[in-house]
Amino acid sequence: MARVGQAVDVAIIGAGPAGLTAAYLLTKKGVSVTVLEKDPVYVGGISRTVEHQGFRFDIGGHRFFSKSQEVVDLWNEILPDDFIVRPRMSRIYYEGKFYSYPLRAFEALWNLGIWRSTLCMVSFAKSKLLPNRSVQSFEDWTVNQFGRKLFSIFFKTYTEKVWGMACSDISADWASQRIKGLSLGGAVLDGLKRSLGLNRRPNDGMETKTLLESFRYPRKGPGMMWEAARDFIVAGGNQVLMGHQLQQLSQDNANGRWRVAATSAEGETVIINAAHVISSAPMRELATRIHPLPESLPAAADLKYRDFLTVALMIRSEDLFPDNWIYIHDSKVKVGRIQNFRSWSPEMVPDPELACVGLEYFCFEGDGLWSMDDADLIALARAEMGVLGLCDPAAIEGGQVVRQEKAYPVYDDVYKDNVEAMRGELERLYPTLHLVGRNGMHRYNNQDHAMMTAMLTVRNIEAGARVYDVWAVNEDAEYHEAGREGDAAGRQAALASERPVPRRLKAA
Repeated sequence: MARVGQAVDVAIIGAGPAGLTAAYLLTKKGVSVTVLEKDPVYVGGISRTVEHQGFRFDIGGHRFFSKSQEVVDLWNEILPDDFIVRPRMSRIYYEGKFYSYPLRAFEALWNLGIWRSTLCMVSFAKSKLLPNRSVQSFEDWTVNQFGRKLFSIFFKTYTEKVWGMACSDISADWASQRIKGLSLGGAVLDGLKRSLGLNRRPNDGMETKTLLESFRYPRKGPGMMWEAARDFIVAGGNQVLMGHQLQQLSQDNANGRWRVAATSAEGETVIINAAHVISSAPMRELATRIHPLPESLPAAADLKYRDFLTVALMIRSEDLFPDNWIYIHDSKVKVGRIQNFRSWSPEMVPDPELACVGLEYFCFEGDGLWSMDDADLIALARAEMGVLGLCDPAAIEGGQVVRQEKAYPVYDDVYKDNVEAMRGELERLYPTLHLVGRNGMHRYNNQDHAMMTAMLTVRNIEAGARVYDVWAVNEDAEYHEAGREGDAAGRQAALASERPVPRRLKAA
C-alpha cells in the first residue's frame, strides 16, 4: 500500500548528525522538510544513545569538542542547559598495565621492564642501522620508526582489530600522518635528563600541541542532542518519519522535482515530493536506489564498511577504571576498546552500586562476531573481562548488545576512484541531490565535520548553486586531541585539510 506524502522543499535521508543539522537549520528558515530514518526508535545515527533499563550507552564514544565556533554555537543553541564538563582520560592496556594515550615512549619503556625494554631498544637500533629502504606499508613505516618489538606491542594488534586488515596491507602514508611527533630516541633522552634533574619540562615523548584535558558532554549522552534537534524540527511543523527506509529515488524530467519512496516496517510505502534531496545514507545504498541507474554508479557497489558492536556489562563493583575508554592492545582477547559509561557522565548509569562498561568489537556485518547470539556475545565479554583481569566475572550481573552497522567506511585501493566517479556523475546529472556526513560521502568524518557538511549544504540550497565545496570539509588526526574549542571561526575550521585514513595497498 502506498501513501503519498505532502510536497516539501527538501527531503532528507537519514537522521544522524548531518541530516538533523540540515533539517534543524532549514526549519529555522521556514523551509518545509521531511526526514526519513530507517531506525524505528533512535535518532542520531552512530551518535545516538541507546537506553536499556535506565542504563544509557554511547555508541563509540563522542567527545563534544570542535575548533569551529560555528559548530560550538549550534551545539549550545540546540542543547543550552544540559552540557557538563568531563575530564579527558584514555589509556592503552597491555598485559595488565596501563600506558598513556597517545603513547609516551619513556613511560612505555619503563613499564615494560628492563629485559623487554632492552629488546625494544635493540630492535629500535637495528631499525635505524638497517632501515627498510622501500617503505610501502603501515608496518614498514612503524618498524622503521620504532623497531619491530615496539610495533608488535603497541601498533599491530589494535590497528588490525579496528580495520580488519593486516598492517602489511595498510599504506604507509596513513602511519606517517597518524603517528605524529613521537620520537623514541628523543623521548628516552628527555626522560634520562629528567631523571638526572637536567630537564624539568613535563615529559611525554612528543613535541605536539597540548592535549585537551576536559571536554563537554550532554549529561545523558550524545543522543540527547539529536533528540532535542528532532523535537525542534517537529515543533516547527516538519516531519521526522522513523522506521522508514529509502526504497527508490527518481527525478521528474518535466519539473526536476524528486520522488522519494520509503517503506515502513509495516510495509507501507510513503512517497515524498521534494525540490531538493539531502542524503546521509551510505553511498553504496544510495547508488542502488537511484532510478534510472546512471552507468557509472554500479562501481559504488564495491564500497565497503567496517561494522562494530558493543557489549555493555553491568558489574557489581565501583568504577573499574577512571578512563572514558581504554584501548586493548592484547592479542589474547578479541575486544578492541572498553568504555566506562559513568566516566562519560554519572547520569549514564542509574545505580551507584553498579559499574557499567561497554566492550567494543570491530567486525564485518555477517561475520562470526556479528552473527553471534546476544547471549554468546555477553558470555564472551564476561570471559574476556576475566582474562584481562579487569573484574571478577562472577560480579557481572547483566549485559546488553548494541550493533552498529557501517560504523567506518573502508578505504581500500579502489574506494577513492569509486567515490570520485559517483560524486562527479551525481553532481553532473543531479544538481539538487546533496551528499553529506560520514557515510553519505564515504569520508572518515567526526561528528562536527558531518555537521559542517550539512551547514554548507544548507547555504548551497539557499544560493541555488554549489557555492561551497562540502568535500573540502575534514581535518587532521589531532583535531579532537589538541587546540582550543572554537579557536577558528566559521567553516574555515574544517576546510582545506584531509583527515588521514588507512588505505589498503594494491596487490603486487
